[in-house]
Amino acid sequence: MSLNDHWMQRDLAVLWHPCTQMKDHEQLPLVPIKRGEGVWLEDFDGKRYIDAVSSWWVNVFGHANPRINQRIKDQVDQLEHVILAGFSHAPVVELSERLVKLTPAGLDRVFYADNGSSCIEVALKMSFHYWLNVGQPQKKRFVTLSNSYHGETVAAMSVGDVSLFTDTYKALLLDTLKVPSPDCFYRPDGMSWEEHSRTMFAHMEQCLAEHHQEVAAVIVEPLIQGAGGMRMYHPIYLKLLREACDRYGVHLIHDEIAVGFGRTGTMFACEQAGIRPDFLCLSKALTGGYLPLAACLTTDTIYQAFYDDYSTLRAFLHSHSYTGNPLACAAALATLDIFEQDDVIEANKALAARMASATAHLADHAHVAEVRQTGMALAVEMVQDKASKAAYPWQERRGLKVYQHALTRGALLRPLGSVVYFLPPYVITPEQIDFLAEVASEGIDIATRESVSVAVPSGARVDFRDPG
Repeated sequence: MSLNDHWMQRDLAVLWHPCTQMKDHEQLPLVPIKRGEGVWLEDFDGKRYIDAVSSWWVNVFGHANPRINQRIKDQVDQLEHVILAGFSHAPVVELSERLVKLTPAGLDRVFYADNGSSCIEVALKMSFHYWLNVGQPQKKRFVTLSNSYHGETVAAMSVGDVSLFTDTYKALLLDTLKVPSPDCFYRPDGMSWEEHSRTMFAHMEQCLAEHHQEVAAVIVEPLIQGAGGMRMYHPIYLKLLREACDRYGVHLIHDEIAVGFGRTGTMFACEQAGIRPDFLCLSKALTGGYLPLAACLTTDTIYQAFYDDYSTLRAFLHSHSYTGNPLACAAALATLDIFEQDDVIEANKALAARMASATAHLADHAHVAEVRQTGMALAVEMVQDKASKAAYPWQERRGLKVYQHALTRGALLRPLGSVVYFLPPYVITPEQIDFLAEVASEGIDIATRESVSVAVPSGARVDFRDPG
């Protein structure tokens, strides 16, 4: 028995993995990882894989980064954790100061959570509670975009719209308002991203005009709808949305958990629209992919609505045991140091250009509808018919074929349904990008070689997809 087999058998005897039909592993071998270094992951039998998806979009400066390692090692000898109610510590204060300075002006208060979904819950609760505190209790609904994803806790699912994640739990979800996404994949031929995004904003305008008196906030994933298939849209939509939220007296929540910290080409996606949301949710890359930590930044106006005598019961009584954990904050501080010292945003421009050139040929593939890119995120959408953009039946799991081929070639390319995407660590080299493009091209050829073979039941939802 190989070491991989040994660990796989021990794993499958006791673990229940996330976003996984565990029966798949009767045929699909689990990959146990022993160590990581830079863009590479290495299994127990010594095989290496390029981590092309940053281990679920978190790892920006590589595995076992010596600078982040050292900061955590230094911190663990000082303080591993302390309650953040009534107590504080140096790393959380310094990190909060730096986040306030780094994010758009006016986001002056930082509230910490343990992960992205929890951070969304904080923003939703805080917005609702704000309106309650200022005497507008009727403002308790949320507006979201179709095909959006904001996490898998109940309120976060409520403002999401990826059926695979939400349909089972409909009975538990909040009553939200959903507006058609500005997703530019469906723009008419000849129409620019900007024009399509402007056109699609009419739906949001109408929704807010009709419902603003009962709406607490609009929540969006700015520029890239991640789990919805890496669908993308133009920054003009965010600018128009900010103006409308101001006009109608509604909060704007930006979920930058996946797209913050340089992924879209700027430090934060909202910068490309020149706006400031009322709530900015950050996680994932915040700690360089090391430890769970999330930050919800908001304005002093919102903070002051909760600032009162205890007896008024206006305080935001929300907490997590590991809120503002010192080790996670230390990792985040080291991550911000690297951004600052290495001029990462500028360096990424050349890497993004290499991603574009390495995959440009796929636009001519008979079963590729689109190769789209925003900064350091690139997606290739496989379809059964290029002209109509008709999707493959989700039951065929075409993306899984790409994933399986990539593993044989030493690459982790976990798809989103029929969407193959690159979301690599920023320490990837141009040559490694070329290799990933080669592997993806081979996998797409293999995955699209056979014609559609699965009979799709009448009325079946077409937007189900393998989770990424």
